[in-house]
Amino acid sequence: MSTVTHTSGQKRPDVAPPGRPTGRRAEAAGSGIGGRIFNGFSHLFLVVWAIMVIYPLLWVVMSALKTDSEVIREPLSLLPKSLQWDNFARAWTAGIDSFFLDTLLVLVFSVTLTMLLGSMAAYALARYEFRGNRLIYWMFLSGLTLPVYLAAVPLFKGVYNMNVVFPLLGPNKHLTLILVYVAWSLSFTVFFMHSFFRTLPNTIAEAAQVDGASHTRAFFSVMLPMARPGLISIGIFNVLGQWNQWYLPTLLMQPVAGEPKNQVIAQGLIELSVNQGYKSDWSGLFAGVTMAMLPVLIVYVVFQRQVQSGLTAGVGK
Repeated sequence: MSTVTHTSGQKRPDVAPPGRPTGRRAEAAGSGIGGRIFNGFSHLFLVVWAIMVIYPLLWVVMSALKTDSEVIREPLSLLPKSLQWDNFARAWTAGIDSFFLDTLLVLVFSVTLTMLLGSMAAYALARYEFRGNRLIYWMFLSGLTLPVYLAAVPLFKGVYNMNVVFPLLGPNKHLTLILVYVAWSLSFTVFFMHSFFRTLPNTIAEAAQVDGASHTRAFFSVMLPMARPGLISIGIFNVLGQWNQWYLPTLLMQPVAGEPKNQVIAQGLIELSVNQGYKSDWSGLFAGVTMAMLPVLIVYVVFQRQVQSGLTAGVGK
């Protein structure tokens, strides 16, 4: 690089004229322009995607606060002329309360059993080498490739035949739906937690066993608390999948003569719309959909923050 001698006798590199970047500065300027263009397109895409997701949700909530005439005459309008809060009371008394109770009863036991059995199986398959380990793991994964619709006929017949031997099982029984939900969700839970347990350090569990802890104690007291971010993440997937499930409840929760009807929230909303016949109560239906949607959104927002804080704490350690 050429230099310029000053009266002081010191030498300094040539300075390019202002406004004319050369060499690496020119490349950085060019990449900066391309990066700004890419960021602009990515932000525009995210804005469009957010509108596509948020607008239908707002439309459902606002439609729940309209009258039937407003829903029919101005279906695409967002803001109602006046807030009709009685739509929620009418939808709740129309059967949403029992649908909520049945759904919560099923999900509390099914999600708990799924998380417990899935994490135990995943930990054993991820941490212990034994004959048939990979075979059992691939058998769990094969459950992800089997659509539930293919098992509809044998599942339906098995449920009805099981009622003869086990009175607590059979059509229109909560226990039946709980067990089916556990079997349906177990494959993905084992797959997810198996990968998560393999990322955890095994030295802590070995240290606990050296101190006298059994394999069971080391799992529940050491490894399971360390896997809390993974448990919360897969728990969100299980809650969302089982809350929105419609096909399995419709198949298994068939009404039986002389017994009270048991239905989950998705199944109950469909029945409300069918039982109306020629009488339209669209505002009540939108209110029911809103009440069914809010718990899912609340669970996702609350637990998603816990997942992020857990992952951040894990990185900090």
